[in-house]
Amino acid sequence: MPPTDQPTEEHGSISTAFNTEQPPQVGIKLSAQGVLAATVAFATGVGLGFSHGSTKAAFRFRAENAHRFPTDSAGWYQYHKSKNYTSMLGGLKDGMKLGTKLSVGVLGFCFLEEIVNQARHGPRDFFSTVTAGLTFSGIYSLFARHDVYTAARTAKLGLKLSLAYGLAQDALAVAKGNKPRYITWVTSKFRGDDQ
Repeated sequence: MPPTDQPTEEHGSISTAFNTEQPPQVGIKLSAQGVLAATVAFATGVGLGFSHGSTKAAFRFRAENAHRFPTDSAGWYQYHKSKNYTSMLGGLKDGMKLGTKLSVGVLGFCFLEEIVNQARHGPRDFFSTVTAGLTFSGIYSLFARHDVYTAARTAKLGLKLSLAYGLAQDALAVAKGNKPRYITWVTSKFRGDDQ
């Protein structure tokens, strides 16, 4: 029991806003889930960005130096050494950029999903994930200034990916013994229970 002279958190403070009686959807606490998701997204972004950026930088180096190819062996060695260095540097730059963008985006998505879970007063299922996915795709389209057709394609992709991710989360929750409410409702209807 904490001493009475110590300050305690009020019920409505920010740190207690995401406390709920419902178990986490995938069995991982929100803070650990956010860190894990951001780390995986950052690593994926660094890998993809490095691959694309190094290729792009190598092509740019070759195009910029096409008019002055070396003539001797030492010149070719220096040419390839410079090209590889430029390629690696370009890959690292693009990898860090894409990794940061992806990790911030994934953290935003996880935060939106938790907000929707809390707004629905705790039921954690794929409906929250789909709502968060569509909201995030709309926000992304707004910031990227997409036209109507591109925004519709982005929303369709957000719907598909968030539906797949949400159903995968629900399947994992069922495997861990935490059935979402809609599964309990559907099974009770098929059994004939009137609840």
